[in-house]
Formats: sequence, C-alpha cells, structure tokens
Amino acid sequence: MNLKPLDDKIVIKKAEKEETTASGIVLPSSAKEESNIAEVIAIGKGITDDDAKKEELHIGDKVIFSKYAGTEVELEKTAYTILKYTDILAVIE
Repeated sequence: MNLKPLDDKIVIKKAEKEETTASGIVLPSSAKEESNIAEVIAIGKGITDDDAKKEELHIGDKVIFSKYAGTEVELEKTAYTILKYTDILAVIE
C-alpha cells in the first residue's frame, strides 16, 4: 500500500535517533527526543507541477522540518508524517 499525498503535501519518514550518547551512555526510550530529520517518501502533485519547487525537492532527499509540523500516520507498521511543503526548512546535501 502506498501513500499518495495531495496538492502541496509531502510524506516523510523520520530518521531514528541514536540510543546512546557520544560518551557511551545508553538512553532509555523515555529520554529520547524525536528527530526533526527525515527522508522524503512521496511528493504531492502541487509540488511536482511547480517548476521552482520541483527543482528543490526530490524523493529520497534528507530534509529538516518544523518540530511540531504534520500529521503522523502508521501504515503497515511503519510510521510516516504528512506535512505541507512550507514545513520543510532545509534539504541536507
């Protein structure tokens, strides 16, 4: 089953954060902070039809997004977030 975002929406999959600190301390799940770095899984037609936006964002790109943006959904035991194009802050190159 695939998610197909509408208009200017994007489907992302959040990157997992490390469970240990740089000094080797293992963090419990309650102490972990969610990452705001993700991989673009799907892009809506409103973005692919806009030439300027189409050049900036591609499927597979790593992006940084607003911390409280989007709607989280779970599909086939995988968590995704659907958010607006304007919630993407930067593309990691």
